[in-house]
Amino acid sequence: MNIQQSFDNEKKGKLYIVPTPIGNLEDITFRALNILRSVSIIAAEDTRNSKKLLNHFDISTPLISYHEHNKLAREEQLLRRLENHESIAIVSDAGMPAISDPGHELIQAAIEQEFSVVVLPGANAALCALIGSGLPANEFYFYGFLPRKKKDKEAELERLQRIQASLLFYESPYRIKETLKAAKSVLGNRRVVLARELSKRFEEYIRGTLNEVITYTKDIELKGEFCMVIDGTDQLIQETSLWWDGYTIVEHVDYYIDEKDMPSKEAIKLVAKERKLPKREVYQAYHIED
Repeated sequence: MNIQQSFDNEKKGKLYIVPTPIGNLEDITFRALNILRSVSIIAAEDTRNSKKLLNHFDISTPLISYHEHNKLAREEQLLRRLENHESIAIVSDAGMPAISDPGHELIQAAIEQEFSVVVLPGANAALCALIGSGLPANEFYFYGFLPRKKKDKEAELERLQRIQASLLFYESPYRIKETLKAAKSVLGNRRVVLARELSKRFEEYIRGTLNEVITYTKDIELKGEFCMVIDGTDQLIQETSLWWDGYTIVEHVDYYIDEKDMPSKEAIKLVAKERKLPKREVYQAYHIED
C-alpha cells in the first residue's frame, strides 16, 4: 500500500518526470521550464541532445546521463540524491519519459522507497498521432516498437489481432515498410495512418488502407520516426470458455463416465474430440494413469 501526497513534504526530495518537445520547442510548458531550472540535477537519456534544449532556454542545471545501458548503476546514485533531499528531473530525448524510453525502473524504485513521483503533462507522439489519425480514439492500445525479427513481429501482431481498440506503434524509417507488410499479412487490409515529423515543419499524415499505404510508400524514401495507428478489429470477439480447462485427461473422461453415465469407450472418444487429440493418446493416458 502506497499513498502519495505529492506536495505534503516540500523538504523531501522529489522525482519529476518532465516531457520535452517532440519537435517544436514551443511545445514545452512554463512549468516544465521552471522545474528544469529548480531541480538539483537532470537525468537525461542523451545529455548532448538535452543540452541543446537547456541552452535554448538558458537553463544551467547540471546534467547526468540515464539511459538503457547505465540505468541500473545510475539508479543508486539518483536515489541517494533523493535521500539527501535533492529533487531530480528525468527527461528523454523527446516526449514523455518511460513511454518507449528510459525511466520506468527509476520511477518504480522511487515509489518503493516512498519518494514522491511528480509527472508533468506534456508532449507525447503517440497521442498526437492517434488524435490526428481520425481513427477511433475512445479506446486505444499502445504497444511501442514491435520486435525487429519478422517471425517475432508477426507473432506479436497475431497476439494483438483480436483487439477492438485502435492499435498504436512506434517504428523506425528503416523498418516501416516491412512492418506495414507484416501488419497486412496478419491483420488483413485494415485502415492505417502513418504520422511522421509531428509538430515539425514537414509534419505528415498518410491515411488509407494497409494496401493503399503499402502501394503509396513502395517507391518513396521514408524519413523520420513514425507513429503507426491501425484500426482495431471490427469482428465481435466470441469468448469460448472451455468448461474442462484445468481438468486432467483422466478427470475429463471420468466426468462423462460418472456424470453422464457414458461407457468409457464413448467418453474417451468425446474427450479426444474436445481436446483435439488422437483417440489413442487419450486412451493411453486414461488407462495408464487410471
